Formats: sequence, C-alpha cells, structure tokens
Amino acid sequence: MEATPGTVRPGGRTAKVRAAVLEATQEALSAEGFQGFHALNLDRIAASAGVGRTTVYRRWGSPVGLIADLLRDMAEQSLPCSDTGSLEGDLRANAALVLTTLTDPRMGPVFRAVIAAAACDEQCATALNGFYTTRLREWAPVVERAAGRGEAPAGTDPAEVLRAVSAPLYYRFAVSREPLAAEDAERAVTAALAATAAGAYTRGAEEGYTPSP
Repeated sequence: MEATPGTVRPGGRTAKVRAAVLEATQEALSAEGFQGFHALNLDRIAASAGVGRTTVYRRWGSPVGLIADLLRDMAEQSLPCSDTGSLEGDLRANAALVLTTLTDPRMGPVFRAVIAAAACDEQCATALNGFYTTRLREWAPVVERAAGRGEAPAGTDPAEVLRAVSAPLYYRFAVSREPLAAEDAERAVTAALAATAAGAYTRGAEEGYTPSP
C-alpha cells in the first residue's frame, strides 16, 4: 500500500504496542486460507504481536475493533498525492497506486478482508468510509490544480474525478473478482479524463446545472 501503511509510526510504548498489534492483524488478514475477519482471534493476535492479551482485549475489544483501527492507521500512514504537472499524469499515478495496492500479495487480501468486514458491520463500514474520505481529501489538490491550469472545467468536483478512476478497479477487485492489469488502470484514467473534460463532474451537473462561461 502507499509505502506500506503502518511502517512509519511515532515513538513511545503505546505507539509501539499499536504498531505491533496492527502488524499482526495485517499478517492474519493476508494469511493463506484466512476465513474472514470474524475468524480473527485476539489471543493469537496478542501472541503474534508479543503483547499481553489483556492489553489487546482492553484496547481493541473485538475483531471489529482491530479492523477499524487498522483502517484508521492505514489512512494516517498513506503517502501524499502526486504532483506531475498535469491532470493526466496525476490520475495515472493515482490509478497505479490503487492497482499496486489491490494486486499486492499482502495488501490485496487485507483490502478484500476489510471490504468484506465493512459489508456486514457498521463500525467497520464507518472506518472504511473514513479511510477513503481521507484519501480523496489528500488527492483533491490534483484536480484543483488542474482546474487552475484549465485542464478541467471550473467547479469540477475532485472527489468525483478520483472516484471515477478507482471505481472500475475496485469493481473488478471486489465485485466481479476479475484479474487486474495495467490496461485496466489506463482505461479508467482515459474514461475519467474524457468525462472530466466534458463537464460530467462539475458540481451541480447532476441537476442539469451548466457553469457560466
């Protein structure tokens, strides 16, 4: 994931305990034959992390608590957006990042597990929403800069442009369960750029709003 989330952390014993537990959680989620987030065993997570089981139960309480905190940590540790000098370059960088994450032997299974967890638990769903809200906010400047350069219409919604890039990749990954390749990322970027230029993502476009010339 974006420089493998969770690898850069603040100091202190509390932070070290959290880092160890979340690392153990990632390992469990990405393990071959893993049976879903409800199969997370807090005792085994504590043992793998080398911390007391009482600490894990007191701080995280349940598999849901572990998943939610892992998502928060992934958002905290993600790298900032790119600045290639063009909207096309930045969207390609974004698509490549999503593709790399979802096809990574470790992070792909982790994301599959947290998406499944969010589908059946409200706390996990809220945490997953928070993760993607953070990432959309982090990458919004690439669209804002593009609008300033005239590469996107005034009033273009950055979040909608970024969703248009990643949505086809997540669909293949989580819904249709099809293999992901570089051409899929390129196709998503091409479509998002065309729709952006056509004004499809300008705020108010869904109500038939036409920006002033």
